[in-house]
Amino acid sequence: MVLYYSPNKDTKTRKVKSVLVRLGIRIKNITKEQFQEQVGTLAGLMEFAGKRTDEANQPELTEKQQDGSGKNELSDAETLVIPEEVLVLCNFTEAGLDRLLRELRKSNASVALKAVLTETNCAWSFYELYQEVRREHESMSRG
Repeated sequence: MVLYYSPNKDTKTRKVKSVLVRLGIRIKNITKEQFQEQVGTLAGLMEFAGKRTDEANQPELTEKQQDGSGKNELSDAETLVIPEEVLVLCNFTEAGLDRLLRELRKSNASVALKAVLTETNCAWSFYELYQEVRREHESMSRG
């Protein structure tokens, strides 16, 4: 199964979904209303009690999103924006992962921001995972 978010419903999105369907991979489309839900829960696993607490990886908030007590709290899901596609791969074998990536490349449907569901990130919100994958992608792109 994959968790898939795409801000645009365009030809590229159709290509990605076509590859997934052709390979028999279940797709769970993620909406912006689900950005604060834990990735493990979105993937259909049991609800996770753990929350990510390291400050460096928490969503950045504007002053308007901070409550009066000085705590950083997201006011609501609509303040979060993910401007690009995100693909979270759940329960893939190494061979299955290789096959999917190869087919996406062949179809000109590669998704830059990809993650594999892990014990660590399953308790993160979808938005937190997006931020971490975005940081890693930028770091690797810089060399």
